[in-house]
Amino acid sequence: MKSRSPGFLLLIAIALLGAGCTELPNDVGVHRHRSTAVLTRTTSHHPVFASWNDDQSATGPARIVINLTSQQAFFYRGKTLIGKTNISSGKREFETPPGKYRVIQKDAHHVSSQYGVYEDRLGRVMQRDVDVNRDSRPKGAHFVGAPMPYFLRFRDGYGMHAGFVPRYRASHGCVRMPTAMAKHFFDAAEIGTRVEVTEPGSR
Repeated sequence: MKSRSPGFLLLIAIALLGAGCTELPNDVGVHRHRSTAVLTRTTSHHPVFASWNDDQSATGPARIVINLTSQQAFFYRGKTLIGKTNISSGKREFETPPGKYRVIQKDAHHVSSQYGVYEDRLGRVMQRDVDVNRDSRPKGAHFVGAPMPYFLRFRDGYGMHAGFVPRYRASHGCVRMPTAMAKHFFDAAEIGTRVEVTEPGSR
Protein backbone atom coordinates (compact mmCIF):
# COMPACT_ATOMS: atom_id res chain seq x y z
CA MET A 1 0.00 0.00 0.00
CA LYS A 2 1.34 3.43 -0.89
CA SER A 3 2.13 5.70 2.02
CA ARG A 4 -0.02 8.80 2.40
CA SER A 5 1.45 12.27 2.69
CA PRO A 6 0.99 14.22 5.97
CA GLY A 7 -1.15 16.72 4.07
CA PHE A 8 -3.52 13.97 2.90
CA LEU A 9 -3.90 12.62 6.44
CA LEU A 10 -4.64 16.12 7.77
CA LEU A 11 -7.39 16.64 5.16
CA ILE A 12 -8.98 13.30 6.11
CA ALA A 13 -8.95 14.17 9.83
CA ILE A 14 -10.50 17.59 9.21
CA ALA A 15 -13.25 16.11 7.03
CA LEU A 16 -14.14 13.49 9.64
CA LEU A 17 -14.27 16.00 12.47
CA GLY A 18 -17.00 17.83 10.55
CA ALA A 19 -19.31 14.82 10.42
CA GLY A 20 -22.71 15.00 12.03
CA CYS A 21 -24.62 13.26 14.81
CA THR A 22 -23.25 9.82 14.00
CA GLU A 23 -20.62 7.35 15.04
CA LEU A 24 -17.88 8.17 12.54
CA PRO A 25 -17.04 5.36 10.10
CA ASN A 26 -13.52 3.99 10.15
CA ASP A 27 -13.22 3.62 6.38
CA VAL A 28 -12.05 6.27 3.96
CA GLY A 29 -13.23 5.51 0.43
CA VAL A 30 -13.21 1.75 0.12
CA HIS A 31 -10.30 0.95 2.45
CA ARG A 32 -9.97 1.25 6.20
CA HIS A 33 -7.56 3.98 7.21
CA ARG A 34 -5.54 3.25 10.34
CA SER A 35 -5.13 6.88 11.48
CA THR A 36 -8.89 7.48 11.20
CA ALA A 37 -9.69 4.36 13.23
CA VAL A 38 -7.24 5.45 15.92
CA LEU A 39 -8.70 8.98 15.96
CA THR A 40 -12.24 7.70 16.42
CA ARG A 41 -11.32 5.07 19.03
CA THR A 42 -9.17 7.44 21.07
CA THR A 43 -11.67 10.29 21.10
CA SER A 44 -14.81 8.21 21.56
CA HIS A 45 -13.74 5.62 24.11
CA HIS A 46 -11.48 7.54 26.48
CA PRO A 47 -13.49 10.22 28.29
CA VAL A 48 -11.79 13.48 29.17
CA PHE A 49 -14.16 14.12 32.07
CA ALA A 50 -15.88 11.02 33.39
CA SER A 51 -16.60 8.83 36.37
CA TRP A 52 -19.25 6.31 37.40
CA ASN A 53 -19.97 5.17 40.95
CA ASP A 54 -23.35 3.48 41.17
CA ASP A 55 -24.00 3.91 44.89
CA GLN A 56 -26.62 1.26 45.67
CA SER A 57 -27.52 3.05 48.90
CA ALA A 58 -28.61 6.15 46.97
CA THR A 59 -32.37 6.62 46.91
CA GLY A 60 -34.72 8.80 44.94
CA PRO A 61 -35.72 9.12 41.29
CA ALA A 62 -33.12 8.98 38.55
CA ARG A 63 -32.36 12.21 36.70
CA ILE A 64 -30.05 13.13 33.83
CA VAL A 65 -28.75 16.69 33.54
CA ILE A 66 -27.10 17.80 30.29
CA ASN A 67 -25.15 21.07 30.46
CA LEU A 68 -24.71 22.42 26.93
CA THR A 69 -22.45 25.26 28.06
CA SER A 70 -19.85 23.03 29.71
CA GLN A 71 -20.52 20.07 27.34
CA GLN A 72 -21.03 17.68 30.25
CA ALA A 73 -23.76 15.28 31.36
CA PHE A 74 -24.58 14.08 34.88
CA PHE A 75 -26.60 11.13 36.18
CA TYR A 76 -28.24 11.51 39.60
CA ARG A 77 -30.20 9.15 41.81
CA GLY A 78 -32.07 11.43 44.15
CA LYS A 79 -29.49 14.02 45.23
CA THR A 80 -26.56 11.63 44.78
CA LEU A 81 -24.30 12.11 41.77
CA ILE A 82 -23.76 8.69 40.23
CA GLY A 83 -21.95 9.50 37.01
CA LYS A 84 -20.60 12.32 34.88
CA THR A 85 -19.10 12.55 31.40
CA ASN A 86 -18.01 14.84 28.63
CA ILE A 87 -20.40 15.10 25.66
CA SER A 88 -20.71 16.62 22.20
CA SER A 89 -24.10 18.19 21.48
CA GLY A 90 -25.63 19.86 18.42
CA LYS A 91 -23.52 22.26 16.42
CA ARG A 92 -24.72 25.63 15.10
CA GLU A 93 -28.01 25.37 13.18
CA PHE A 94 -28.54 21.91 14.72
CA GLU A 95 -28.54 22.96 18.38
CA THR A 96 -29.79 20.53 21.02
CA PRO A 97 -32.91 22.22 22.46
CA PRO A 98 -32.81 23.12 26.16
CA GLY A 99 -35.82 21.98 28.15
CA LYS A 100 -37.25 19.39 30.53
CA TYR A 101 -37.94 15.99 29.04
CA ARG A 102 -38.18 12.31 29.89
CA VAL A 103 -36.66 9.22 28.31
CA ILE A 104 -39.26 7.99 25.82
CA GLN A 105 -37.27 5.25 24.04
CA LYS A 106 -34.37 2.92 24.79
CA ASP A 107 -32.63 1.12 21.92
CA ALA A 108 -29.21 -0.42 22.47
CA HIS A 109 -28.73 -1.02 18.72
CA HIS A 110 -30.34 2.10 17.29
CA VAL A 111 -29.58 3.08 13.69
CA SER A 112 -30.28 6.53 12.27
CA SER A 113 -33.06 6.78 9.70
CA GLN A 114 -31.79 10.15 8.48
CA TYR A 115 -27.98 10.26 8.69
CA GLY A 116 -25.50 7.75 7.34
CA VAL A 117 -23.86 6.78 4.05
CA TYR A 118 -24.81 5.67 0.55
CA GLU A 119 -23.24 2.35 -0.44
CA ASP A 120 -23.15 0.39 -3.67
CA ARG A 121 -24.32 -3.22 -3.91
CA LEU A 122 -20.87 -4.44 -2.87
CA GLY A 123 -20.95 -2.41 0.33
CA ARG A 124 -18.49 0.24 -0.88
CA VAL A 125 -19.15 3.78 0.36
CA MET A 126 -20.23 6.05 -2.48
CA GLN A 127 -21.12 9.09 -0.35
CA ARG A 128 -20.69 9.72 3.36
CA ASP A 129 -22.19 12.15 5.88
CA VAL A 130 -25.51 11.77 4.09
CA ASP A 131 -28.73 13.47 5.14
CA VAL A 132 -31.52 11.63 3.31
CA ASN A 133 -33.69 14.73 3.46
CA ARG A 134 -31.04 16.72 1.60
CA ASP A 135 -28.82 14.37 -0.42
CA SER A 136 -30.13 12.57 -3.48
CA ARG A 137 -29.35 8.86 -3.70
CA PRO A 138 -26.82 8.06 -6.44
CA LYS A 139 -27.89 5.54 -9.07
CA GLY A 140 -27.35 1.99 -7.82
CA ALA A 141 -26.80 3.08 -4.21
CA HIS A 142 -28.69 2.24 -1.05
CA PHE A 143 -28.79 4.07 2.27
CA VAL A 144 -27.10 2.66 5.39
CA GLY A 145 -28.03 4.45 8.60
CA ALA A 146 -25.33 5.48 11.06
CA PRO A 147 -25.15 3.34 14.22
CA MET A 148 -26.13 5.14 17.43
CA PRO A 149 -25.49 2.56 20.19
CA TYR A 150 -27.14 2.85 23.62
CA PHE A 151 -29.69 5.33 22.32
CA LEU A 152 -31.89 7.14 24.85
CA ARG A 153 -34.50 9.27 23.09
CA PHE A 154 -35.85 12.21 25.10
CA ARG A 155 -37.65 14.12 22.35
CA ASP A 156 -38.63 13.39 18.75
CA GLY A 157 -35.44 13.67 16.72
CA TYR A 158 -33.18 13.98 19.77
CA GLY A 159 -31.47 11.51 22.04
CA MET A 160 -28.25 10.48 23.78
CA HIS A 161 -26.02 7.80 22.32
CA ALA A 162 -22.46 6.55 21.99
CA GLY A 163 -20.51 8.37 19.32
CA PHE A 164 -17.58 10.49 18.30
CA VAL A 165 -16.90 13.04 21.06
CA PRO A 166 -14.55 15.88 20.14
CA ARG A 167 -14.15 18.71 22.64
CA TYR A 168 -16.78 20.89 20.98
CA ARG A 169 -20.37 20.78 19.69
CA ALA A 170 -20.34 18.65 16.57
CA SER A 171 -23.58 16.67 16.16
CA HIS A 172 -26.80 17.16 14.23
CA GLY A 173 -28.66 17.67 17.52
CA CYS A 174 -28.15 14.45 19.46
CA VAL A 175 -25.99 14.26 22.57
CA ARG A 176 -22.99 12.05 21.92
CA MET A 177 -21.17 10.33 24.78
CA PRO A 178 -18.04 8.16 24.98
CA THR A 179 -19.07 4.54 24.51
CA ALA A 180 -18.41 3.33 28.07
CA MET A 181 -20.34 6.23 29.59
CA ALA A 182 -23.23 5.92 27.12
CA LYS A 183 -23.65 2.31 28.25
CA HIS A 184 -23.66 3.32 31.92
CA PHE A 185 -26.35 5.97 31.30
CA PHE A 186 -28.34 3.53 29.14
CA ASP A 187 -28.26 0.72 31.70
CA ALA A 188 -29.20 3.00 34.61
CA ALA A 189 -31.98 4.97 32.89
CA GLU A 190 -35.53 3.76 32.44
CA ILE A 191 -38.41 4.87 30.31
CA GLY A 192 -39.69 7.97 32.09
CA THR A 193 -36.34 9.02 33.58
CA ARG A 194 -36.17 12.82 33.76
CA VAL A 195 -33.81 14.59 31.36
CA GLU A 196 -32.95 18.25 31.89
CA VAL A 197 -31.10 19.99 29.07
CA THR A 198 -29.69 23.30 30.29
CA GLU A 199 -27.56 26.07 28.84
CA PRO A 200 -26.40 28.30 31.71
CA GLY A 201 -25.23 31.74 30.66
CA SER A 202 -26.93 31.68 27.26
CA ARG A 203 -28.73 34.81 26.03
